[in-house]
Amino acid sequence: MNSETAERLAAINREFYERMGASFSATRQRLQPGVRKILEKLNGDENILDLGCGNGMLGRALTKMGHRGSYLGVDSSATMIREARGRNKHPNVKFVQADLIQLALDNQGGTSSSEDFRGKWSVIFAFAVLHHIPGMDYRLKTLTFIRERMAQDGRFIHSNWQFLHDEKMKARLQPWEEVGLMGSDLEEGDALLDWRSGGYGLRYVHQYSPEELNKLARMSGLHILDMFFSDGRDGRMGLYQIWQKN
Repeated sequence: MNSETAERLAAINREFYERMGASFSATRQRLQPGVRKILEKLNGDENILDLGCGNGMLGRALTKMGHRGSYLGVDSSATMIREARGRNKHPNVKFVQADLIQLALDNQGGTSSSEDFRGKWSVIFAFAVLHHIPGMDYRLKTLTFIRERMAQDGRFIHSNWQFLHDEKMKARLQPWEEVGLMGSDLEEGDALLDWRSGGYGLRYVHQYSPEELNKLARMSGLHILDMFFSDGRDGRMGLYQIWQKN
């Protein structure tokens, strides 16, 4: 994928989550079963970086669980961040508006122009995030940004949609011509999904195979500790993985 196509796809998603943030948030008022399963395994002392935090549901859940470690939620959508801040008042919970791809592009040797991202985290979450990162170059830069912010024994825990296994989701696939692109511009697993709640919108998504994620982990100096499927009507809508530094 060339850089122009990758930036076009990233812009489509930025525009979607800003314009449709309120209606999207209205459909995300509870944590997915897979996320709850992950939270149950925490010991409560971890300092957590939550990339793509959305409306702050995860931060709120941690507070209710009595989590003692710090939490930093990051999202590109101003709408989402406003809602997240409104529902989370605990002093250990903080939210920052920032675009993950831009953070990765600005990353230089593990340092960041923002003081918010100069630390190390024992747990980094990216639930339903990586499938919105287009192209190998952006993905590797994003994973480098993440790896450089992991503590030595830290964990990177993420989920990715398996939407091509769901007939309802497959019915929402739209032609690339809708956004001025051609199929030849894209990669296997790339898709354009529509949104029909509270207005019409389009999002770029990518379905990863376990093998593809394993390759990305190796190329990023990480390895897979655990993997499971969860969520959706058949319990296989989300592919969850836990990575650690080599």
